[in-house]
Formats: sequence, C-alpha cells, structure tokens
Amino acid sequence: MAGGNSNYWEDLRKQARQLENELDLKLVSFSKLCTSYSSSRDGRRGENSDTTPLLNNSTQDRMFEAMSVEIEQLLAKLTGVNDKMAEYSSTAGVTSHNAALMHTLQRHRDILQDYTHEYHKTKSNFVTIREREDLLGSVRKDIETYKSGSGVNNRRTEVFLKEHEHLRNSDRLIDDAIHIAMATKENMTSQRSMLKSIQSRVNTLANRFPAINSLIQRINLRKRRDSLILGGVIGICTILLLLYAFH
Repeated sequence: MAGGNSNYWEDLRKQARQLENELDLKLVSFSKLCTSYSSSRDGRRGENSDTTPLLNNSTQDRMFEAMSVEIEQLLAKLTGVNDKMAEYSSTAGVTSHNAALMHTLQRHRDILQDYTHEYHKTKSNFVTIREREDLLGSVRKDIETYKSGSGVNNRRTEVFLKEHEHLRNSDRLIDDAIHIAMATKENMTSQRSMLKSIQSRVNTLANRFPAINSLIQRINLRKRRDSLILGGVIGICTILLLLYAFH
C-alpha cells in the first residue's frame, strides 16, 4: 500500500514538472509575441496598402487569444495537480513523510504563483501596447487625412508630422526599455529558480545531517553578529562626522 501511495505521489510530481516545463515554454513565446507586436507594427506603418496591416494585426491578435487560452488551460491543470498533491499530503497514511511532502508541495505552489503572475503581467503589457499602437495609428491616419484633404503641405501639417515623428521615436525608446527589462526579468527568473534549487538541496542536507544544520545556524548567527557590529561602527562614525561638521 505504501508503495502504491509513493508511486501516486511520484506520478503527481511528474505531471507537475511536465506542466511547469510546458508553461515555461509557452510564457517565453507569449512574452516574445508581446515584445514583437509594437516593432512589427512600426515596420508596417510605412506600407501604402491598408489590407496587409489589418491582416497581420488580425493574425497577431488571433495568436494572442489562442496562446492565452492555452496558458490558462495549463495553469488550470497545474492548479488541479497541486490540489491533488495537497489532498495526498493530508492523508493519514503519509504522516511520517508529511514535512518533506509539504516542502515539495509549497515549492510547486510557489512556481504556480510565479507563472500566474508572469502570465497576467505579460497579458496586461500586451493589451497596453496594442491600445497605444491603435491610438498612434489613429493619430497618423487623421494627419494623413488632413494632409490629403488640404492638398498643400502647410506649416500646421508639418508641425503635426514632426510631432508624430517625435512620438514614434519616443515609442521606440520605450520599446527598447521594455525589451531590456523583460530580458533582465527572464535572467532573474532563471537565477531565482537556480537559487531555489540550491536552497532546497541545502535544506535537504541540513535535515538529513543535524551537524550541518547546526553549522549553518552558527554561520548565520556569526553573520548577524558581524552585521550588528558593522552597523554600530557605521552609526558611531556617522555621529562623530556630524558632530565634527557642526562644530
């Protein structure tokens, strides 16, 4: 019976890891779709055809909706697997391993929370960029309509065109900043996962070997004591500098 329970738990963990891997790939593609949306529309603004941009925009919007549905379905499945793991960990027959199971369950819950937060943030950024692009496209269309209706390149039209060009340049700078921020976020997410894995291994070693746990506690106490001493020295030096400055 214990072997069957263990196999059931391992199956749940495999399902969770598989769903997490699929979600990670989907979120990366979803993020790339968001960051490429603005630049692709910038490239199409110079085209004279009105049908091609509409077709491309519609294609990207359909991709956005399809990927949103897929990611939400994966999040729902991962939530269901986590619920099953929580139900299993509360079973009376696995009480002796409850601490390790709860630690594993919490780690999977944290990953699910991070993926959910990242999905909603990326989706919100995509909607914001799309609304901004639609607004800029409407402004450009109004300027072109006014220009073609007047038949002359008067000073007011030139001012509008220059202002529009400034907006496009500012838009490019914002997009570059968004690209850099999202690349940094992906790097930090990767580092965070690595640190979580290292921390999990250290905690496992500490639980298995009490001597290592005691050593880690002593190291933490010494670091805290050194921090207090350093803070006290900095505080005293600051007070002395203030006294010297005001005398």
